[in-house]
Order: sequence, then structure tokens, then C-alpha cells
Amino acid sequence: MNKKSKGTSVKVRRVIAYVVLILLSFLCLFWFYVLFINATRSNSELKMGFTALPSKHLWKNWINLVGGTLPVVRGLVNSLIVSSLNAILCTYFSTMTAYAIHAYRFKFRNVLYTFILMIMMIPNQVTALGFVQLMQKMNLMDNLLPLILPSIAAPVTFFYMKQYMDSVLSKSLIEAARMDGAGELMTFHRIVLPLMKPAIAVQAIFTFVSSWNNYFIPSLILHKDKIKTLPILIAQLRSADWLKFDMGQVYVMIAFSIFPVIIVYLFLSKYIVGGVMAGGVKE
Repeated sequence: MNKKSKGTSVKVRRVIAYVVLILLSFLCLFWFYVLFINATRSNSELKMGFTALPSKHLWKNWINLVGGTLPVVRGLVNSLIVSSLNAILCTYFSTMTAYAIHAYRFKFRNVLYTFILMIMMIPNQVTALGFVQLMQKMNLMDNLLPLILPSIAAPVTFFYMKQYMDSVLSKSLIEAARMDGAGELMTFHRIVLPLMKPAIAVQAIFTFVSSWNNYFIPSLILHKDKIKTLPILIAQLRSADWLKFDMGQVYVMIAFSIFPVIIVYLFLSKYIVGGVMAGGVKE
């Protein structure tokens, strides 16, 4: 193949790649557009079908939503507290656990690693009843702590951190830090965490979004409106009787609940790109 035909082939592949990326981006973003358009329409307009143009009822829908019986703003604060602490605790302690398995050689190390992976296979639905009973005995019902503290033990996040650590964290780098007199905590905070920024950013996004959208466990633990998270309040709004049901309010509340997730992604995405570009030291 001569240089001219080879260059043409590269251009064709590039054009195809751009077309596919544009199509996928459109498919992903179109539904957000539909959501925000519907948030500007009244309940009667929504019953008439979809339109691509926004209406003028956004502020009215928001006033009706905030002025209703559901504590929407309090629900946002509750969701932010739970999701933020989940993301911080989950990524920090999962990284620390992965570092312990990666950097140290101790008895039953492989057994412990296998045990953590076995726990990863157990779905939440299996343990939900026992978890709720335990929270009742500890008087932690209608409390945010049962939604926060279990995030310290996250087998899925640990497994991802361990795999990433195996590829970027050299044992010689750890040994060099120890020879220079750095303690274990200093080594972890000054060397390991900076190298793990891309993985931490990815798992922080996943953990935040998962906790933000979590409905199952919070619905079993939280019963008072003032302590409920946004997914529960959205479900309550959707399940209102037909005399009070307003689909415009539902769309406004869903759009309102999406903004924090978008902000978190935009804030953490730069760490993902920067970490991939920086790379790590390997043996």
C-alpha cells in the first residue's frame, strides 16, 4: 500500500470515528434535552405529547414543587451529605485496603483477598433484611449513618483499586520512600494517593452517582420526610393521587436532582485525564 492510499484510509477511519462519536453523543444528550424541555411545560401540555421547543412554566413548576408538602431542598441536602461522604470514605478506605494487600506480605494475604472478592458477589437484596433488623436494634432507623458507614467496606471499589495499583505503583517506589525515612502513612498519603488520582476520580464518580440514585436501602431505613433523600421524594411525588399529580413538577424535580451529579463529574473528570497523561513509575 502506497503512502497516498494509506493516508486516505486513515482519513476514512477518522471520519467514521467522528461520525460514530457524534451519533453516540447525540443519543446520550438527547434525553437530557427532553428532560429539561419537559421541565418547562405544564401538566396539561405534557399530556398533549412531546415538543422540541421549551414552554414558559419552569418557574411555576418550581414554585409549586417547593411550596408543596415535600421537603425538596432538605432532601437535596440529605442526598449531598450521604453521597459525598460515601464517595470520600469509599475511595479512601478502599485505596488503603488495596495498598495493604499490594505492599505487604503477610500470612493469609491471598485468603483475605479471595474473601473480599467473595463478598463482592453477594447482592444487597440478600442482606437487606438482616441489615434493617440490625439498624432497628441499634436505634439507627431514620438516621443517615446506616447509609454512610457501610461505604467504608466496598469490595467492588477495592478490587478496582487493587487492579489499578498493580499497574501503576512500583514496589521499588515504596521501598525507596521507606529508605528515605518516610513512615507508612506518609508514603500512603504523599506517594500512593497522588498516583491513584485517576482511579480515585473514577470510583468517586461511580460511588457518588450510585449513592445519589440509591432507592432500595434508604427506603427501608428512612421514614420521616425531613430525613429522606431525593430518590424517595421523587417516588413519593410520582405516586401522588391523580388529583394532586403534576408531571411538570416531577420533571422539574428530576432535572433538579441531576445537576449535582453533572457538577461532580465536571470537577473530577480533569483528574482522570491528567492522571492518564501523567502515568506512573513501573518496575
